[in-house]
Amino acid sequence: MTLQNRVTPFGDIVAAPYRGALMGNRGIIHDPATRTLLKRRWAIRAWIICVCEFKDVRREVMARRSWTELFFLDEATALAAGHRPCFYCQRQRAKAFQAAWADGNKTSIQPAPAMDAALRRERLDAKGGKQRHPIEGQIKNLPDGTMIASGDEAYTVKEGVTYLWSWQGYTPSDPPSRDVMLLTPPSTVLALRAGYDPLIRLGIIP
Repeated sequence: MTLQNRVTPFGDIVAAPYRGALMGNRGIIHDPATRTLLKRRWAIRAWIICVCEFKDVRREVMARRSWTELFFLDEATALAAGHRPCFYCQRQRAKAFQAAWADGNKTSIQPAPAMDAALRRERLDAKGGKQRHPIEGQIKNLPDGTMIASGDEAYTVKEGVTYLWSWQGYTPSDPPSRDVMLLTPPSTVLALRAGYDPLIRLGIIP
């Protein structure tokens, strides 16, 4: 049974038969009896990025009344969807993100709830859908791991090269030229520009 727990760069949660490199959490949004999603797509403001295995423990997916296990192709995808690293299972990466956030956004070190509030404003539009943002400057100058969209296609940028996103990884692509918008929240883009180095799963995964 393919569960509806894979997250796209647009923040949608869909059913897809591909493994993810990272797991995520938006609170309890599933029914463990049927292992299906409820109508809501988040239950908490903190959308986090977790590792798939922590302290030799692997969770049974969507099997109990606990937070709903979501999966991402990679960290660039998770950041684009509006998540940030978990301070419990990814503490060192979370602290690195927090420091880069402060540096890039020209602020003091912010606690997790403050970053979550900022991401909440940037990831969702007035109707609760994915908010897209204007791009400042040229696509090739965006920091590594930034994700952009043209229509229904998502792309990431690494070392000035644009890559087309798919469930199985990325392939090099010409930059899109029409209706191009930013998917990664602007405050996260500033953290990337300040030096946060996200996991990007380039290439196609068999």
